[in-house]
Amino acid sequence: IYKESPNFNDRPHNQEINLIVIHSISLPPKIYNSNHIEKFFLNKLDVSLHSFYQEIEDIKVSAHILIKRSGEVIQFVPFNKRAWHAGESSYMGVPDCNNYAIGIELEGSDDDFFSDEQYNSLIVATQEILKEYPMIKKDNITGHSNVAPKRKVDPGKNFEWDKYLSSL
Repeated sequence: IYKESPNFNDRPHNQEINLIVIHSISLPPKIYNSNHIEKFFLNKLDVSLHSFYQEIEDIKVSAHILIKRSGEVIQFVPFNKRAWHAGESSYMGVPDCNNYAIGIELEGSDDDFFSDEQYNSLIVATQEILKEYPMIKKDNITGHSNVAPKRKVDPGKNFEWDKYLSSL
């Protein structure tokens, strides 16, 4: 499924894509299986639906793809474009990960577990990305917590990095 988010722009000229950043998100926090994340990435979230939404009302974000609890994959931004997922960030001393990273959001919370369906979809999606973008190596797949450690903790302590990376 493709739903075009307005929250993207062009990457810098001649920018190599060489990183995948794994995130987790749930809207409202720790509530799953709604369309609120999609609405948020499309700037169509009704902020009257939950008090938390007033805190994020003016934030414009997106990811390249979202993987729902069911394993459904929704793409919001073409991989060759710059999605707004990492915010103020750096990886290996290189600032602004949005310039050179692909952002993958998992529907979930940083203190919850992810579904087998999500891991299966994540593995398949990552394998396809690795084929298309050979500059991305397994060593260049990281969590939001590693590129923005003072601000973020996702995908969280229960994300099974070994299960994911060993399946690629």
